[in-house]
Amino acid sequence: MQKKIILICNSKCCAEIKGTLTQIRIPSAIAFTPGEVKKAISREDVACALFDNDSFSGDGDPRRSEVLDILRNSGKDFVFSSSAPSSGLIEEAKMTGASDFIAKPFNIREFILRINACYYQKKRIVCIGGGTGLFGTLMGLKKLPNVLLSSIVAMTDDGGSTGKLRESFGVLPAGDVRQNLVALANVPMLMSEVLQHRFKAGGEAFKGHNLGNLFLTALYEIKGSMKEGVRCFGDILNIQGIVVPVTDTYVHLNARFEDGMVISGESKIDKAEGRHPDLRIKDLWHEPKAECNIDAYSNILNTDLVVIGPGDLFTSVITNLIVEFIPEAIARTKAKKVYICNLMTKPGETAHYGVFEHVREIVKYLGGDHLDYVIVSKTKLSARACRIYKARGQLPVSLREIKKIESVTKAKIIIADVGHETDLVRHDSEKIKEVVRKILKIRE
Repeated sequence: MQKKIILICNSKCCAEIKGTLTQIRIPSAIAFTPGEVKKAISREDVACALFDNDSFSGDGDPRRSEVLDILRNSGKDFVFSSSAPSSGLIEEAKMTGASDFIAKPFNIREFILRINACYYQKKRIVCIGGGTGLFGTLMGLKKLPNVLLSSIVAMTDDGGSTGKLRESFGVLPAGDVRQNLVALANVPMLMSEVLQHRFKAGGEAFKGHNLGNLFLTALYEIKGSMKEGVRCFGDILNIQGIVVPVTDTYVHLNARFEDGMVISGESKIDKAEGRHPDLRIKDLWHEPKAECNIDAYSNILNTDLVVIGPGDLFTSVITNLIVEFIPEAIARTKAKKVYICNLMTKPGETAHYGVFEHVREIVKYLGGDHLDYVIVSKTKLSARACRIYKARGQLPVSLREIKKIESVTKAKIIIADVGHETDLVRHDSEKIKEVVRKILKIRE
């Protein structure tokens, strides 16, 4: 017996939704009044429901309150949708028992992914970060069965091709978003390679630019926002998940170091130019203040697992945690929270940092101890790799004082073989996938 989804909406909103559900072969039925909803949701052949907030006249509509009470007490999953999303409405939806929140107008691909996740009771994973660390994590986690994967991406990159496009077009950073889209792309490998291609000639117009960045910039201009440009790019690549820029605000990253020096710009912070590379960052902030993308807030609040990192601690990871409402969403979600610690230190950001210092900074910028797990690598690196990285001023992140971590977090420390055993030191996507699979208790 194939189960139905109940659409709780007026006739005006039903036509488009029913047409989309027909495409993915999920049968549906309409119910609107409290009596109709109570009768429909109790049936054994009903899997879940979609509640359309716009179909009711407002918070004071008694039918709305009654229907939400019926849904809360039904034991069935339901998705809450609205054309006026806000953090308050998303929290209300969660408190009434909604398993997800979809902002309107619907992006069809994302709508299908979210409805499928509710209908088939998939696990939801949200990854937060940027750079190659997040790329590798997504490459592994997208192979997990019965999972809806979302990526919340840093938006402060201002170097290389991204920086040039940002300066020329006033476009929000494209580089990290592009890498995430490619990581989740369901297209031939050649297409992924083309999108990652960086031009080596072509003068000032093309040299150094990445084709994927140029493509995303074009979509940004056509659609009028990075948010919609990213969605369209995701549609073109038929990505296996959802990519969400953490903010739609055009911001610069700023860091204050322990000697009082202030550096503005992610690339300048990252490169450690004009200062001693061992100087530690004491504070990090955005100018202007970064406003949270409401889709990022919704994704975090409604997920089953939040994965923070790996990636450059301050410029790829913590830059997301200082966006307005992101720490609050992480604190409020009932999801498990995992921090994946870096493998190597980085001059100018984390020189001489051990695991303890990494975890301490994450807890600091989360505004409290909200971690449940910390994943630490015990992979033995090759002598050649250690020599290569030492010449760059990078050392393996030390496990010294690992017991000291208990002073800043109650999280369970998972020490596991999660690194590549090659000269290129980075996390192994397959190994990370296996650790996360065990945390979520997902069967193969």
